[in-house]
Amino acid sequence: MNRFLSQKFRFYSFIAIALLLFVHGYNLQVAYLEPFSLVKEPMTITTFTEYFLANGLLRFRLPMLFIFSGYIFAMQDRKPFGERIRRRFNTLILPYFVWGAVGLGITWLWQQFPITAKAVQDAGIDQLGDNRPYSEIGWGGILYRWVFAPVSFQLWFVRSLFIYNLLYPVFKWAIGRMAPIWFGLLFLMWVSFTSFPLIEGQGLFFFSLGIWIYRQNYPLDKVPKWFSYYLTWLFFVGLVVIKTFMAFELEEQTTATRIVFSVLHVISVSAGILAIWFSGDKVVKWAMNQRWFTWAAAFAFIIYALHIPLLPYVTQLFYRYGTGVPNYRLITYIFAPTLVLFVCIAVGALFRKIAPKAYGLTTGGRGF
Repeated sequence: MNRFLSQKFRFYSFIAIALLLFVHGYNLQVAYLEPFSLVKEPMTITTFTEYFLANGLLRFRLPMLFIFSGYIFAMQDRKPFGERIRRRFNTLILPYFVWGAVGLGITWLWQQFPITAKAVQDAGIDQLGDNRPYSEIGWGGILYRWVFAPVSFQLWFVRSLFIYNLLYPVFKWAIGRMAPIWFGLLFLMWVSFTSFPLIEGQGLFFFSLGIWIYRQNYPLDKVPKWFSYYLTWLFFVGLVVIKTFMAFELEEQTTATRIVFSVLHVISVSAGILAIWFSGDKVVKWAMNQRWFTWAAAFAFIIYALHIPLLPYVTQLFYRYGTGVPNYRLITYIFAPTLVLFVCIAVGALFRKIAPKAYGLTTGGRGF
């Protein structure tokens, strides 16, 4: 991998993780987002902006990260597979358990004080739907959450990524022997949002795509002759605008609605990846030459691992004390993720300075 391609991977990985906070900061009445979610509120600046960003413009992030992961893992084919899996256990599964425990600890600590305990209860982010204090849930419930359903729900990504790594020989064989059938099957899984226990299907297609791109030796660092900055961005943003308006106009989530929204989602995500990857070279070169940016980007994993459960809890505190402020939900949507982003970077910087060995262990060696 040449230096500029490596810089692009680092730049977009950080950007994708930083923008994740503005997806998880979505705070409309129905806060759980799926690509075909509708908005059960009147259209306002707040509701339109939040849906447009969280369920449209920013949806390119996870597919792009899975492509990076597949590409980078395929680059290491010369190393023994067992050695690579042992390393991935240290860089994925160990942090999964560490930061799952940190999320439980943060939640328990917030439950000890009336104001913050109310914020935890109102956030309602327990994956099992039981938002009682941990003192009532018991050690069995806490242990189950730690292993299978962490309150830091974003950790599903590293867990699934490790399973994809384990299945890499299957992916490699299928891509080499039956690529059209393999990608057709995975595409249908992505479109239909098919998943299996501990394996979220939405990443399989893009992880495999990353492997295929590497094996084809596709020049990712060069802009194709056919690419048009203007048309791709116009198409990307235009589809997201259309989808956002439709989310307010349609009243029921019928089968037809799910199909239409799924098609819009697939096309807009694909256009977004192309637009963002191929049109940002000048921004990447400028940013990666700024010391402040490369310093902050080093804490991408800390931001990813720590922002949940902090963000939903902080959002509820904003609600408690800002309800009387005009446009308080939009203000919360902008400032709560921004505040948590800076808190995560500050925690990461302090952690790395005070205990660099522990920092390296808990981040899988990232951020140095």
